[in-house]
Amino acid sequence: MVKQFENLTASELLCPKCRIMRPVRERLLLVLPNGELHAYRCQVCGETCGTREVTAPTRPLVRPGAPPPRQPRGLIG
Repeated sequence: MVKQFENLTASELLCPKCRIMRPVRERLLLVLPNGELHAYRCQVCGETCGTREVTAPTRPLVRPGAPPPRQPRGLIG
């Protein structure tokens, strides 16, 4: 299956306070270990209209074919 969209952002959402579609701004709420949490806020009244979680791409801990990490040197006493 071919991915058609990598990332979608909203430009208008239904505001629960205004009760109509309003333009929104995206605001970063939290930086999480696996990504970020964003909130969409109404540009007119400031009410939160929704959230979006952006997950970070997973990185392998060790590259294939890479040498093992060095062990720290101990103190000679």
